Amino acid sequence: MNTLDAPSRRRFLKSGALIGGGLVVGFVVPGAKRFAEAAPHTAAAVSSGFAPNAFLRIGGDDTVTVLLSHSEMGQGIWTGLAMLIAEELDADWSKIKVEHAPAAPDYKHTAFGMQMTGGSTSTWSEFERYRMAGATARALLLAAASKQLGVPAEQLRTENGAVIAGSRRLRYGEFVAAAAKLPAPATPPKLKDAKDWKIIGKPTRRLDGPEKIDGRAKFGMDVQFEGLLTALVARAPVFGGTVKSVDDSAARKLPGVRDVVQVPTGVAVVADHYWAAKQGRDALKIDWDLGPHSAGLDDAKLRAEFARLAAAGGGAVAAQAGDADAGLKNAAKVIEAEYHVPYLAHAPMEPLNCTVKIGADACEIWTGTQFQTLDQELAAKIIGFKPEQVRIHTTFLGGGFGRRATPTSDFVSEAVHVAKAAGKPVKTVWSREDDVRGGYYRPMYLQRARIGLDKEGRPVAWKQTMVGQSIAAGSPFESAMVKNGVDATSVEGVADSPYVKATKDHLVELHSPKTGIPVLWWRSVGHSYNGFIMESLIDEAAHAAKQDPVAYRRALLREHPRHLGVLELAAEKAGWGTPLPRGRARGVAVHESFGSYIAQVAEVSLETAPGGGKRIRVHRFVCAIDCGLAVNPDGVRAQMESGINFGLGAALYSELTFKDGRVRESNFHDYRVLRLDEAPAIEVHIVASAEKMGGAGEPGTAPVAAAVANAVFALSAQRLRELPLRVPA
Repeated sequence: MNTLDAPSRRRFLKSGALIGGGLVVGFVVPGAKRFAEAAPHTAAAVSSGFAPNAFLRIGGDDTVTVLLSHSEMGQGIWTGLAMLIAEELDADWSKIKVEHAPAAPDYKHTAFGMQMTGGSTSTWSEFERYRMAGATARALLLAAASKQLGVPAEQLRTENGAVIAGSRRLRYGEFVAAAAKLPAPATPPKLKDAKDWKIIGKPTRRLDGPEKIDGRAKFGMDVQFEGLLTALVARAPVFGGTVKSVDDSAARKLPGVRDVVQVPTGVAVVADHYWAAKQGRDALKIDWDLGPHSAGLDDAKLRAEFARLAAAGGGAVAAQAGDADAGLKNAAKVIEAEYHVPYLAHAPMEPLNCTVKIGADACEIWTGTQFQTLDQELAAKIIGFKPEQVRIHTTFLGGGFGRRATPTSDFVSEAVHVAKAAGKPVKTVWSREDDVRGGYYRPMYLQRARIGLDKEGRPVAWKQTMVGQSIAAGSPFESAMVKNGVDATSVEGVADSPYVKATKDHLVELHSPKTGIPVLWWRSVGHSYNGFIMESLIDEAAHAAKQDPVAYRRALLREHPRHLGVLELAAEKAGWGTPLPRGRARGVAVHESFGSYIAQVAEVSLETAPGGGKRIRVHRFVCAIDCGLAVNPDGVRAQMESGINFGLGAALYSELTFKDGRVRESNFHDYRVLRLDEAPAIEVHIVASAEKMGGAGEPGTAPVAAAVANAVFALSAQRLRELPLRVPA
């Protein structure tokens, strides 16, 4: 699987360097401008566990340290990426340690050209780069051992962190000093064949599990050092609002309050600790200029406008073939439906926070971020530094789901402004209410679809009008992601749907209105709503055709083997077609996103809700995934379980509403997520696949709502076309 071109491989390989008593192997993204070479002034940092570039470090004590160019936010790459290096290095797994890498150009994502984590891309994007780092280190160790022992390298082998020479077993640590002095291998090391893997593809417990259980793991909120102050920012109650004037006299008199400073986003109270900062903020008297959105921003009005646009049609063309209107006119039967999904908050368990310390010629930032490159560049611009003068310490993230990947680096930029204005090291913290009401949401969408069926019930014409905000418009990514007025994230899962593309006549149109509400990618992005809508629509088509939902999909997906494979597996494992206890029913959904194929079967019932009416109870979820190679099957399984529970919270409860420009919800009491006693039994089945690798962090969320809604229809004959799902009384 050695697929790098020769020049890229030459750029990849570097001579080892002895720093801090260990072997350092630098490696770079193919096409990067310069190598990751530890300069003299960084040696101390490397020896103490920091490094300016992506590399593998082996200590004299046999410890293998892997630097993670991505952020660990619960998705398991702390373990998965380390497995890639350990496999090719033949490392002793008990000696593996992992650290987050600093922000530096050489850590740029191999596909996106910036250091970041998102899009369910971390594992496949690093599959070759991290393996090559391990293979290069192993080659250098073998060369050093050969020279030191006087034995030809071909007569040596490696195993579990040791070089084997006949009956002798010598630790890697015995050769690191000599290996560090050797030149890079003359030719790229050969990577292992899959049949020889001992670690990759094997279920592996998480390396970060123990420290997260016993409290040693450091999240952004845990950062603390002498002289560090805490700040909370009073932000405008409506989006686009600004400060007209502020009376901070009462706040300044409170014990523990050290300063009150104005920043672009509002007014920050800087104090000795969180409670003093919160009390100080509560004591501020601010006269706000509420801007243009204070009166008209109302979710009911927005929905009415979205519905008007959907009914009018038109908009940018996302996909088109033949004549959709003529195809619908000639169809034997036409299905018409309107679907709606609300704005959603990310609501990670750890609210946003960022610690900033600005010196005369350097700035240090501690935070859980998904966008190191942008954070570094924007922080440097605010302070007047060069990017290399800003050092970012990436901590563990207590959940991200896209919120810590803002194109504006909003929470990091704000923290830099606060520290700059205060002239002291400051940790800027968002309360849960700040987080829920502070913007950057999954956008609201309304879609209207008309599907023409032939006499056998098969779709022959498809027309769909989508209305919702563009995430990329106005961001640094607009030129790459918006083409001819179509944001690719808005229409993913629709414009490329196998159901749509199979029809001779189809048209997918998109309206992208601007509302003043800041929006952002949310776990599974456009697939989070399009998966629900498309799999609900195809279920409607199956019912109109009087066919079993699985059999109907099977017929439509016969030329899509990966879709079909997960559909068959999930249906089999769920016992599709077998009797269920009275009052229960099954629903199915199958969807491709982020290069992975997911089929899910939900088993539900309806129960009496407190106060009367009916509510949905999900008892069981069966999930089949084809993600290509599963580097760590345990990690893939955990991500499916996580994605399903995350998606269930949104399917059953979560929504944000607006009135007079203000967000009504504030915390988990009124912005509901799934609770422990509501989590279903989940079974995950991973297809043994040699196909192209996909992601695992996001795809599990996309089909969830549809599987549940389709089960409710099977049980009650009520078609639910809105999220969150509510059963009419």
